[in-house]
Amino acid sequence: MTTSTVILVLTATCTALMAGLFYSYSCSVVLGLRLLTDAEYISAMQSINKAIQNPIFFLSFFGTLLLLPASTYLNYLQPLPVRFWLLLTATILYFTGVFGVTVFGNIPLNNALEKFNLLNASKEAISLQRTIFEARWNNLNTVRTISSIASLVVVIIACIYSDKSHLTA
Repeated sequence: MTTSTVILVLTATCTALMAGLFYSYSCSVVLGLRLLTDAEYISAMQSINKAIQNPIFFLSFFGTLLLLPASTYLNYLQPLPVRFWLLLTATILYFTGVFGVTVFGNIPLNNALEKFNLLNASKEAISLQRTIFEARWNNLNTVRTISSIASLVVVIIACIYSDKSHLTA
């Protein structure tokens, strides 16, 4: 196995882990959180936002961010093979739709929610905070989910695509 192939397998694995995280969150956690009262929701999201900041998450999240361009670079040949273009597409999808949305959308919302003092807030303030946060955060998470799945699909295609496949058909 070449270094390029090993890096591609690691890239696919990290991309799959991130797509799975966002997908499972969208189709399970969001649905469960919807059932909570406003105060329970705010408290749960504050806890989740703290808990997600751990080495295992960071390894996958930033690992994908580093491995996608590394795989793309390792497939930069002349003439440019289809695998290069596929990996470049996956990189752009992840950088913009996952990393960019997280950094410029979800994290600022998380930070604002973290500053919200649930214990001293009125029922109306808690309800307003949830209204401000929940729909916007979920919409941004949907973008991350779709982008990470799309990136994964493109990486999988890159893994199985052979630029020599037209010769064996």
